[in-house]
Amino acid sequence: MTPGPTPAPPEVLAAIAQPVIHHRGPDYRKLYADCLGRLREVFRTESEVLLFGGSGTGAMESAVANLCSPGEPVLVVSAGYFGERWAALAQAYGANVDHLRYEWGEIPAPYDVSARLGEREATAVFLTHSETSTGVVTDLQPFAAAARGAGALSVVDAVSSLGAVPLETDAWGIDVVASGAQKALMTPPGLAMVSASEAARTKSATATSPRFYWDWERTRKGQATLDAPVTPPVSLVAGLDVALKMLLDEGLEAAFDRHVRLGRACREGLKAMGLELFSPDEDSSAVVTAARAPEGIDSDELVLLLRDRHGVTLAPGQGGLKGKIFRIGHIGYYDVFDITTALAAVELALVELGAEIERGVAVTRALEAFEHTPV
Repeated sequence: MTPGPTPAPPEVLAAIAQPVIHHRGPDYRKLYADCLGRLREVFRTESEVLLFGGSGTGAMESAVANLCSPGEPVLVVSAGYFGERWAALAQAYGANVDHLRYEWGEIPAPYDVSARLGEREATAVFLTHSETSTGVVTDLQPFAAAARGAGALSVVDAVSSLGAVPLETDAWGIDVVASGAQKALMTPPGLAMVSASEAARTKSATATSPRFYWDWERTRKGQATLDAPVTPPVSLVAGLDVALKMLLDEGLEAAFDRHVRLGRACREGLKAMGLELFSPDEDSSAVVTAARAPEGIDSDELVLLLRDRHGVTLAPGQGGLKGKIFRIGHIGYYDVFDITTALAAVELALVELGAEIERGVAVTRALEAFEHTPV
């Protein structure tokens, strides 16, 4: 029950377990073409989606490597662990980083970005759609507009948001979207993907940062002829293709609605116990719910007890939130019974740790929230 890696459906695992096929043969070419086409549908873009073997962080690094030249000014907007990763990546490539940093758990404001861009030039603005360390999901549209208005590219970490919450790459004018397979796309870790607008590809042609494996143009040329430039993780691609088909067969809008309802159920169940939410108590928090541990309870100890005694794995706090919060993921291959199982386990574990909470109401409240509140 973490926000990633998330469980893979049996159909996906079955596809991965098939005999490995040769990545230069006709069977893989068809699989490759189908998977790339489905990725464009999920990204909601007419641009090509580039597929790499790697993690979501690899997709993020590819964006920095292809867009940033040493000494070039960029703006990073962060309000949590993964926003800070954008800053670290840009600094590693020698970019001149202006870091607009919020307190962890705050929701970034587009007018702050507009004001900052008015004060200081930037060629790219790096944003985090779903900050899984805090549970905050940011409305990207006004940020993309602010970047565009200042002549900068908008670059988005959508590792945990793609397929879970609305993301309209082309309609919102987002230049680059980086993601990974191991979260709402329901596939084991090992695949990274990134979409790039025409403006981003043009910028990439003049960027001077060194790159080879993450080179967009090399990968684009390979995909154009369905001849991957390096050996891809063919079994994972087979699994991702099945997962994407499942998601598209359900319908993206239906998947978004399901995640909203699961988020509601999780929040209402935690509140029914008397716990304080750390993530926003609103429908935008459809990826992960973060809650504060009760007074005197170490959330890391709670997470370990849940895993070892009750077989339920939740996510601990990160950075400055370590020991203070715990997080329940509800993206990908989850249903309401997974949520109620997690809530029941949290209730049992907190009682074992001596916390004073309201008992016996969380599951009922969660089911009511899931079933009786329209999206």
